[in-house]
Amino acid sequence: MSNLYIVFGLGNPGSEYAETRHNTGRDIVARWCKQNDLPEFTENKKFLSLVSEGRINKSKIIAALPQIFMNNSGKAVSAVAKFYKAKPRQIIIVHDDMDIPVGRMKISVGKSAGGHKGVASCLRALKTLDVARFRIGTGKSIKWHERDLNKLVIAKFSPPEEQQLKKINKAASGALTLAINEGVEAAMNEYNQQ
Repeated sequence: MSNLYIVFGLGNPGSEYAETRHNTGRDIVARWCKQNDLPEFTENKKFLSLVSEGRINKSKIIAALPQIFMNNSGKAVSAVAKFYKAKPRQIIIVHDDMDIPVGRMKISVGKSAGGHKGVASCLRALKTLDVARFRIGTGKSIKWHERDLNKLVIAKFSPPEEQQLKKINKAASGALTLAINEGVEAAMNEYNQQ
């Protein structure tokens, strides 16, 4: 029996949200799928998501990009997880994190949502904290607490931030592949030190 991993890229659907801070997780997962030659995403109405299903080495991969707004992501995440009878340790959620500087990433398991409403929705729907989260930094370099957070999460990145983002996109892709091939702990050990 091969391993199963479900990888969710959180964000908002619609071209107006592409490349915004809140869509960092969605964009990273879409790019990672392309790099690994996984099939094109197709819409799955039952899962409220765009889905790509393929293999990386011995693992079966279901990559899902919820097609509902970020704060309701849990509906899509639980629909996919239930259908595949996924255990918490088979679920990876990739998302933006305003508490981490742009260009940094933290992989964590068993942590609360930390104020991220999309993540809170997912953890509530899954009824567990025991899922892996790839938290991609989208904040700290700006005084976001002085600005409207709702506006900021859907703001684009500045050119210097985009350079940082390119580096972390590459690291996140490597970390995802390592997590699939050798387990989330291996990815945490290697990438949380950077």
